[in-house]
Parts: sequence; structure tokens; C-alpha cells
Amino acid sequence: MSGHSKWASIKHKKGATDAKRGKIFTKMASEITLAAREGADPVMNFKLRLAIQKAKANNVPAVNIERAIAKGSGTGEGAALEELTYEGYGPAGVAIMARALTDNRNRTGPDVKSTFTKHGGNLGATGSVDYLFEQKGVIICKPNIDKDSAELAAIDAGADDIDDSGENIVVYTKPAELEQIKEALADMVESASVEMIASQTIVVDDEKKAQTLMRLIDALDDLDDVVSVTSNYDIPLDILEKLE
Repeated sequence: MSGHSKWASIKHKKGATDAKRGKIFTKMASEITLAAREGADPVMNFKLRLAIQKAKANNVPAVNIERAIAKGSGTGEGAALEELTYEGYGPAGVAIMARALTDNRNRTGPDVKSTFTKHGGNLGATGSVDYLFEQKGVIICKPNIDKDSAELAAIDAGADDIDDSGENIVVYTKPAELEQIKEALADMVESASVEMIASQTIVVDDEKKAQTLMRLIDALDDLDDVVSVTSNYDIPLDILEKLE
């Protein structure tokens, strides 16, 4: 999973660029809206608490956060939203899942399908790839920390797995244990979220295919209605660094 973890760190840094384009505010609001469906009180709703923390870290205004919570809990204005998951394949047979939050599936579906097609992928049927993924907590640690201390703290707190192959240590947890492990790592944490992680990966060691794949994933991620994109690729670090 080293290639995937490396790209997770790169994508995290890419947030600063997205913020300049204004896209990050929309993404963060969608995450909050989605989480608020399970309860509008962040004290009782860990997913919402995480989403709010992530939004604040990306300088999303408080009024935007409040509006997104109201929308998700059903007390705000706006069209009803539904969560949709699109499954498909990219170059080299890599599995891809795109999670969307939309008020118009007749707009979102064609957008996702055309993006897959344009970038050498194929949109699949529901259930075609989701069995290849499982939900996990993902904690990305800050760079330049004491890796030994971070790993020891994560292990003592009950982490499932640790990837220290990149600049940032990535800690994987059970979703229910994400908060306690995040607290154990304290100020060493750069970001924390619950994501779908591949149970088995596909190595993509052809640079051209890797480049096409990353363009597809970026294009899906840039769609306004898409909240998150995950895949089961494993691209060698030397190729990822060239793409970065």
C-alpha cells in the first residue's frame, strides 16, 4: 500500500492549491453535510466532528460549516441531497470508487461516466469493485516528526497498520478506534479521516499508465459533486515522485 499512502500525502498537500480555486470549501461542506445526516451534534457524532476539524484546518468560514450542518440534518434550505457511489476501472485494471453527494443524479452520473471514458477508464455496475475495499480510519502524521515515537504511540493505542515508507507516516485504524488513536498521537497528527481502503492492490509500474490513472483520479476528484475518490493502485515511489 506504499504507493497509495504516498499519493494520500501528496493529495493532502494539494489541498492548498484547491483552496485557491475555491473547490476545497465545496468539498468540505459536502463532507460536513454528509456526516450531519447521522446527527447534528459534533459531540455525539464523531464523523461530523472530524469533518468540522478538517474544514477548520482548511480555513472554511464558520457560516459555511453551520449551513452545511443544517443542510445535512434537514433543517437548512436547499434541495434534498443523496449519497451515491460510482464504481469502475482505470488503466491497468485498477479498481476505482467515487463517492458523490448530489441534488441531481441525472447530472452527476453522466459527469462521472464521461470522466471515466475521457481518461481511459470504464464505469462499472454497482457492486463491481466495492468488495475490494474496507472502511478504515486513516491518520496522516506531520512530516519531520520523530517517527519512532509516532509509531510507538500508534501501536500502544491499538493501530491496525503503519506505513512509514513516505515523508508522512500513515496510520490505519478500525473506524471506531480512530479518535482514541488520534488523541494518542496528539500534535503529531496532520489529518484524520474514515476512508475506504483497498484490501488488495494492483501494481502499476508503467509510467504512462500511472500518469493516465492519476489524471483520471484527479479529474474525478475535481468534479463538484464528488466528495472522495479511492483506488487499489500501488505505484512505485520513484514513478509517483515523477508524477508529483
